[in-house]
Amino acid sequence: MPKDKSRPPLDRPWESGWAPDTTRAPGTRRLWLAGALAVATVTACVTAVTVLEKESGEPVRKAAEPTTLSSSAPGGLISFATPSKGAGETRGTDGGRPSPTPTPTTSAPTSADPSPEPRKKTPEPTPPQGTSKPPKPPASHGISIRSVNYPDRYWRVRDGYVRLDQIGSGPEQREDATFERVSGLADSSCYSFTTADGRYLRHRSFVLVEDTDDGSALFRKDATFCPRPSAASGAVMLESVNYPGRFLRHRNFQLRVEPYQHDGLYRADSAFRMVAGLD
Repeated sequence: MPKDKSRPPLDRPWESGWAPDTTRAPGTRRLWLAGALAVATVTACVTAVTVLEKESGEPVRKAAEPTTLSSSAPGGLISFATPSKGAGETRGTDGGRPSPTPTPTTSAPTSADPSPEPRKKTPEPTPPQGTSKPPKPPASHGISIRSVNYPDRYWRVRDGYVRLDQIGSGPEQREDATFERVSGLADSSCYSFTTADGRYLRHRSFVLVEDTDDGSALFRKDATFCPRPSAASGAVMLESVNYPGRFLRHRNFQLRVEPYQHDGLYRADSAFRMVAGLD
């Protein structure tokens, strides 16, 4: 078109023989500018990632290469391919190196961290010490057990219960008041007592009775009593092995297992002397 020819009005470009220039597609310059800007952005990102990885001492990973979108996207636009699994970071890894997995370890106790001490039992009341060790019963065929504060009364089995009775001259009464002392069924350092027919003395509901050994652990504990020193000379107190702090004593002449009390009557009622058998 000649340079001196005036441009027709924009609303009527076909007049005077003028036509629009079609040698170049509209918007090409803007597409080039957009492409150049995208390339510059990618270059800056790759440079920044490379510098950061070098400073942290991690290996440089290859950045995703730009690619063109599929035919379904508008032509000319630039995108980035999604990295495949394994090309980048995977779960549980850090820069291609597996993250350390904590391993449970058992640390040995040190002097700065002492091991816990076992729980201690609450100390039971200790009866007054008359002698350093309880006296040993006489070495004979059998023994009889006499009360300290009722010296004319002895342990005697009557109707299955153990009572504190006066013993006459009859052989049956004397046999009922004679026992064999054996090693404790639940503790060999303590005592168990057997009758002439092979039964044992045990506490049931805290009352001393005669019973047949059923072989149970409860029976062995109920039939075991540990000697403790008494304030009375030559006497012992008998403590239940499965109820520490409870001692055999007579109440209304009935033998029972009761908690220790700090009074003279309890100490007298729970003190007994082991003498030669009456039978």
